[in-house]
Amino acid sequence: MANNDIVMLEGGPLIDAAALEDAIGWTLKPEGLCKDDTCVIVHDRAALMSGDRIDVIAVASLIDRPAAHDATSGLVAIGAPRELRRAAVNDMKAPDFTLPDLDGLPMNFSDNRSKKRLLVAFSSW
Repeated sequence: MANNDIVMLEGGPLIDAAALEDAIGWTLKPEGLCKDDTCVIVHDRAALMSGDRIDVIAVASLIDRPAAHDATSGLVAIGAPRELRRAAVNDMKAPDFTLPDLDGLPMNFSDNRSKKRLLVAFSSW
């Protein structure tokens, strides 16, 4: 995935309009929310704003990206666009990641691409 496909923001869901492009790659313009040659019409600009700041949760909804906000920590997570999430499911390819092995040494998921792998996930809650 490219830069700005998955975004973690600290400080809550409200950001300055000037920071929107750096945060998620989109800009609020008179014609709507725009990224490169793509624009999404904003029917109610007031719904995106809180005073002079932009609500990134509302922006994420308009550009069809999932978002979650933890009020206690102020952390906002914005997920990848729908087409990237759909492609990942259809391709059945896991993204590369690094986890410690049984000896505590870092191991990349891609280290054994030519072999079958079994990933077991467990949570106590």
